[in-house]
Amino acid sequence: MARFSLQPLLDLMRERTDEATRKLGQLIAVEQSARGRLQLLLDYREEYLANFRNAQGTGLTLQSWRNYQEFLTQLDEAIRQQTAQVEVTAKNTAQGQKHWKEQNTRMKAIDTLAVRHQRAEEKKFLKQEQKQQDEISSRNHGRER
Repeated sequence: MARFSLQPLLDLMRERTDEATRKLGQLIAVEQSARGRLQLLLDYREEYLANFRNAQGTGLTLQSWRNYQEFLTQLDEAIRQQTAQVEVTAKNTAQGQKHWKEQNTRMKAIDTLAVRHQRAEEKKFLKQEQKQQDEISSRNHGRER
């Protein structure tokens, strides 16, 4: 069987696709982690706000009220920053998905050529085998006469 001339390119495209797959997995993990941290901040803010409201019902000193407000402001800033981080990681994940799709499409195109090459080689092989069988059969038939 003749060697597929584009095999080195196919191997390279497979490596690049595998690398893009690994990178995409990492990007997805980073995004999920960022989303998880954001959710923790949001949950903590809700819990802290509920505590603040309960404390207001029982009476707060001015200093305690300021402390609650100051901490809520800090939480809001942390939430804003984490939201921005989630947006960045989501954008990176989208770019990673696009890159993976491009690599996968290229690899599939070369792989299709490899499959066609293999089928053509198999056809040649079967033709040669049939030709040999026909020759043997013809010789045997000639000897019987």
